[in-house]
Amino acid sequence: MAVYTEVPAERLAAFLARYDGGTLVSAKGIAEGVSNSNFLVETSTARYILTLYERRITESDLPFFIDLMEHLADAGLPVPRPIRDRTGKALQQLEGRAACLIQYLPGVSVSHPTPPQCRSAAAALARLHLAGQRFGQSRTNHLSRGWWAETAASLHGRLNELSPGLQSLVDNSLAHVGAHWPGHLPAGIVHADLFPDNVLMLGDKVSGLIDFYFACTDLYAYDLAVLIAAWAFPADGSAPDPALLDALLAGYQSVRPLSPAELAALPTLGMGAALRFLLSRAQDWFQPSADALVLRKDPMPFARRLAWHSAQLGHG
Repeated sequence: MAVYTEVPAERLAAFLARYDGGTLVSAKGIAEGVSNSNFLVETSTARYILTLYERRITESDLPFFIDLMEHLADAGLPVPRPIRDRTGKALQQLEGRAACLIQYLPGVSVSHPTPPQCRSAAAALARLHLAGQRFGQSRTNHLSRGWWAETAASLHGRLNELSPGLQSLVDNSLAHVGAHWPGHLPAGIVHADLFPDNVLMLGDKVSGLIDFYFACTDLYAYDLAVLIAAWAFPADGSAPDPALLDALLAGYQSVRPLSPAELAALPTLGMGAALRFLLSRAQDWFQPSADALVLRKDPMPFARRLAWHSAQLGHG
């Protein structure tokens, strides 16, 4: 379930009256998503997405996300534009939550991406990186190496409940990324969560890049490693599909060629990407939010990704 805050029809109609976007015709909760309440809203003139930001989003970060989406949309990327009301305001309050009305984009999220779709998604990520170079703001990645170490420490002794030996795998992987994390690769605005459910596609073409609520400043090649973790591996996380991996690398480099140093760092960055999602899922698994806003996801597919990277680096 992804609707945590219900919005009565009369309250939604009054909310929409702030905009020049027609009158309410219908509204339907969107099942996809984890952290926010999302609705598909149809008015007499257009369709929109209404997002109510729940507790996993820090409200002070919202202006950054909204400004970034506007910047990328202005740059011609398929990013939904936040809608401003008649006073020029994009960030609102609705039912006690920060809220934003966002442009609706057509397309579907794929469950089993093909090589052409991987190529398109990677090329779109590279274009995002280039367009972000002209964005004048930055945001720290709060889910990077320091957070990995802190979260692993908070879960110490619990990880083996998921799988025998997982604690040792995580500890050894943290030691590796601590010693070998590249410090001087190109960096800038990254999406940091470009899983298939955050990409809309029409056939093999990307029609939308959505859900920018982990966007931050980090290494471009790390963002590519997250994309590879999300798109090239099967659902069980066992090993990447070589055809999908090749398509992702080719698509990205068709727009922004990687330096030799970035290519050399990808195995370590891939280990970092696997750690990030393994640990966030394990945290939700063992330390669920008291308000039940977080949908628990199995950490083990990312444990298997981590084991694969560890073996490639000679640790397995």
